[in-house]
Amino acid sequence: MRMSLAQRVLLTWLFTLLFLIMLVLKLDEKAPWNWFLIFIPVWIFDTILLVMLIVKMAGRCKSGFDPRNGSQNMKKKVWYLIAMLLKLAFCLALCAKLQRFTAMKLAYVFIPLWALLTGGMVELGYNIFYVRRD
Repeated sequence: MRMSLAQRVLLTWLFTLLFLIMLVLKLDEKAPWNWFLIFIPVWIFDTILLVMLIVKMAGRCKSGFDPRNGSQNMKKKVWYLIAMLLKLAFCLALCAKLQRFTAMKLAYVFIPLWALLTGGMVELGYNIFYVRRD
């Protein structure tokens, strides 16, 4: 099952809009909702992306797949999986901190986000400066 670009953009826009509306209502103190409830659109969207990514990665396990083809593609998919898990860890830690479930310092909450941004910069630098030598 493949989604067209327009469907992906619409889905992203819809979940982002819903999250921002809920966030504004919470910050304006119009809605006394739990912080974990505010982040539900983000988690639904991330779950959809994770399922799609895992299905694509599992496609490599089918019979007749040549592992020499697409090893770079698999590395990208593993990086995407790690990035999604880091984002999930950041969102969970942030919600726990905002809801006062933990007395963790704010600097510790942002460690997954910093790791994600550092990995993204390394990935970007690798894609820009990498020269294939055959």
